[in-house]
Amino acid sequence: MPDAIPITQARASGRDGDTTGIVGEARGLVYAAGGKRLIDGIDVAFRDATRTIVLGPNGAGKSLLLRLMHGLLAPSAGEVRWQGRPLDDRGRREQAMVFQRPVLLRRSVAANIRFALRLHGRADNAEIERVLDEVGLADLAGQPARLLSGGEQQRLTLARALATNPRVLFLDEPTASLDPASTKAIEAIVQRAHARGTKVIFVTHDLGQARRLADDVLFLNRGRVTEHTPAERFFDRPSSAAAAAYLDDHLIRR
Repeated sequence: MPDAIPITQARASGRDGDTTGIVGEARGLVYAAGGKRLIDGIDVAFRDATRTIVLGPNGAGKSLLLRLMHGLLAPSAGEVRWQGRPLDDRGRREQAMVFQRPVLLRRSVAANIRFALRLHGRADNAEIERVLDEVGLADLAGQPARLLSGGEQQRLTLARALATNPRVLFLDEPTASLDPASTKAIEAIVQRAHARGTKVIFVTHDLGQARRLADDVLFLNRGRVTEHTPAERFFDRPSSAAAAAYLDDHLIRR
């Protein structure tokens, strides 16, 4: 299992300049609103083609971090870099993001995929059929997307995100409102994307899901990175009091 090394650790250990396998990073990242730092000086590096699970209590800054890394929000200070360069339109075109609530066009299932493919210069019917078949929606291609069930809508959202073969896939609690069967289907799609080499950064509150999917865990607390470590180490031996308390609380509530 590849280690996920925070930039702060890399510098502290004398490994400045060691960017082997790093696809993206935040440097001194700050996001402030209402006079409060919601993201407070984050330094973190993400290694390529691994599944990073982002955990932390409510209000820790998990969703904000994803939006900053994807360029949906501009940081108050610091910078986001992908492929060794500041995030720009080219970098964003290599990424995709899926939110907790499906965001779909008021068109047919197939038209939602066609729209995404056209943005990347490809939209032939065979490709649309292949994408929908992979997520089990080929038989519903002509149906209005708004008539799908919640689980089907999320599968369509994920299919549209993956249609362009993004290098990085951001997922912000995509299964939080879904039943177990739909959750299992979404996880299977994410696993297949990872197997093809896509970097996955996945926010969840479900520790079972985190254990199933994580290569490494990024734990946030009060807008700061408390831990970024291989998953097995995080779940067995959390090094921070905040992470240990979070794990204990979730175990008690189960």
